[in-house]
Amino acid sequence: MKAHPMAGDSAIAALLAAVELLALLAMPAGVHPVAYWLVDAVLLVPLVVRRHSPLLCAYLILAGGFGQLFTHTGASILKLADVALGIALYTLVTYVGRRQAALYAVWLAVGTTAWALWRVGMADAILISLVIVVVFAFCWVLGEFSGARRAYHGEVERRLALLETERDQQARIAVGEERARIARELHDVVAHAVSVIVVQADGAAYAVRSQPELAERAINTISATGREALTELRRLLGVLRSDNVESDRTPQPGAQSISDLAERVRAIGVPVRLDLAGELDDLPAGVGLGIYRIVQEALTNTIKHAGPGAHAAVQVKRVGDRVELDISDNGPGTSRGLSTVGGNGLIGMRERANVFGGTLQAGPNIGGGWLVRAVLPVTTA
Repeated sequence: MKAHPMAGDSAIAALLAAVELLALLAMPAGVHPVAYWLVDAVLLVPLVVRRHSPLLCAYLILAGGFGQLFTHTGASILKLADVALGIALYTLVTYVGRRQAALYAVWLAVGTTAWALWRVGMADAILISLVIVVVFAFCWVLGEFSGARRAYHGEVERRLALLETERDQQARIAVGEERARIARELHDVVAHAVSVIVVQADGAAYAVRSQPELAERAINTISATGREALTELRRLLGVLRSDNVESDRTPQPGAQSISDLAERVRAIGVPVRLDLAGELDDLPAGVGLGIYRIVQEALTNTIKHAGPGAHAAVQVKRVGDRVELDISDNGPGTSRGLSTVGGNGLIGMRERANVFGGTLQAGPNIGGGWLVRAVLPVTTA
């Protein structure tokens, strides 16, 4: 259990007072007992609060020193309680600063000189003054050392607190980024699957009586899309819940999975022209996943907004150290742009491109319809 600093100061003051009490038997002649003890009290009692109020403590002790100079007539021997003057100087150097300590040292020099010349006499003044100066200098040096050590520990504590704050902030940032990434993954999986299911369900409702074969095919597509969405969600939730990084997991889709994605969209009834060029099989996993999700979101928007009879064109081309994506359709580009400017899908596509230092533009195409164009660098990823 750590003792409180004030308790130590009180013990020092009590020890000095006890020694002074023993010195009462040798009290100098010509000194009134009341003045003797009053001066001792002014010298010793302020030590109790020297850390809490160092300036007040120091100048109360200085007042006691000057009180001793004027009340202890005929006394040329220093008292043990006078050690409080050196302790006060040490306290100022440690807790307040050099400027206040230097001013206090000037007052000590004035009082010491007056005491040496007035009470001791010229013959012994030089030697005694030299001893006192050495004692005060030692107190100053000790205060410098203690103050530097105290400042060092304070700086260490401040840096530790700053590091803890930075660590907490980095943890919060990391959690926020991970939440955003998970939200993008969930949006891509759920939005695409739900869009396909809604479109197919509407088609099946119209064709259930007149074209039962078409309705049956739409229902089969709904079932397959739902199962695929459930598989994706289970994989994502399994990653979140499992701490075992070596556990078996379904591979993340990449650029090589775009062909399967196009086939599924064609099965829904939206013709997709696919053009893959360049070396896409050796892309980094993150870039491949980003390309797949951008194409998936763009085709999902085509399914939702392009309308009946729409068709899409997907071009993924690797040129040197970058991959260029162009996804276009023949739907109503202007009205869809107004309805999706604030959509999460468009924001998610831009975020995926920005993660890898790429760019993404989306808007009405010059020849009609909607165009999504993205460029993702490979080397920086």
